[in-house]
Amino acid sequence: ATLTYDTLRFEYEDFPETKEPVWILGRKYSVFTEKEEILLDVTSRLWFTYRKNFPAIGGTGPTSDTGWGCMLRCGQMIFAQALVCRHLGRDWRWIKGKRQMDNYFNVLNAFIDKKDSYYSIHQIAQMGVGEGKSIGQWYGPNTVAQVLKKLATFDTWSSLAVHIAMDNTVVMEEIRRLCQSNFSCAGAAACPAVESDVLYNGYPEEAGVRDRLSLWKPLVLLIPLRLGLTEINEAYIETLKHCFMMPQSLGVIGGKPNSAHYFIGYVGEELIYLDPHTTQPAVEPNDSGCLPDESFHCQHPPCRMSIAELDPSIAVGFFCNTEEDFNDWCQQIKKLSLVRGALPMFELVERQPSHFSNPDVLNLTPDSSDADRLERFFDSEDEDFEILSL
Repeated sequence: ATLTYDTLRFEYEDFPETKEPVWILGRKYSVFTEKEEILLDVTSRLWFTYRKNFPAIGGTGPTSDTGWGCMLRCGQMIFAQALVCRHLGRDWRWIKGKRQMDNYFNVLNAFIDKKDSYYSIHQIAQMGVGEGKSIGQWYGPNTVAQVLKKLATFDTWSSLAVHIAMDNTVVMEEIRRLCQSNFSCAGAAACPAVESDVLYNGYPEEAGVRDRLSLWKPLVLLIPLRLGLTEINEAYIETLKHCFMMPQSLGVIGGKPNSAHYFIGYVGEELIYLDPHTTQPAVEPNDSGCLPDESFHCQHPPCRMSIAELDPSIAVGFFCNTEEDFNDWCQQIKKLSLVRGALPMFELVERQPSHFSNPDVLNLTPDSSDADRLERFFDSEDEDFEILSL
């Protein structure tokens, strides 16, 4: 039997009593006056963990991801937060026993462990095969980001623009081009007529029509980074903290060697995270067709770890629903470069630097044959995360 540390964990520490502010994905809280609000915010995030007894991946592959799927689950969590912001809003809250709106279940269904869900463990693992990752092999933060970007092109309901900023550089011109690419005609009259029988992956057709006529595709920005050699450089810590303070924050995926986590905030010198290392049974709709959803929400105080323990290989995520959100994010990043003692984690530039080798992966589609050209964008750090033999 596979033994993971989730089987050894019985107690969770209560949230610390501290005067330090608590930041959760761009929201500031006080432990003394808003403890319930903190825990409700954490519980409302979608929590994806190891699962067992799901349909075999690829028909004959694994039926559990225990021991190898933690980074894939973290990728699901950061992307699920983007979909929550997209379809439900940052203020949305999950309350046990309360009936939720249809869009909530649409988001949740996009991640259920079956082959036809947009961002299921099945889709992520199989898409990774085309990028040189065998099923059951451990991913690094950049690899899972690249795979999720390709899967998002199928999700016409969400209609997201996913950009992965490589070489520690965010190029504003590339992002604007990507987010405005669905509005290439001067006006609605010049656009091709929308076929009345177009199906938007089972979701309301009018949502797809509305998004096709919008001026800006909601942006999911993922920035893979390496903040040191074997441990995080202390000079980056203040900058990392500021990322959790931005209203556009989707959090961070990374962790410790052999153990990936989804970081959603910080308090003092500790990161707050959701841990995927708990094996739960796969979930199926009940007889009435409803999906039992309690196991997708972490209902105990969140885990914490010292920032100094963070593995230097991470990916930082942001969501900009509108062009104004993106412009505001750019201004915040520029101001952050002026903070004393905070070393920038990445560079923000208007245009692609001339020394870049024109690595345009913006328009790659899932059936692209550019695998060789894409290869250099995948983790060279994956060996730092290799799972130990059990």
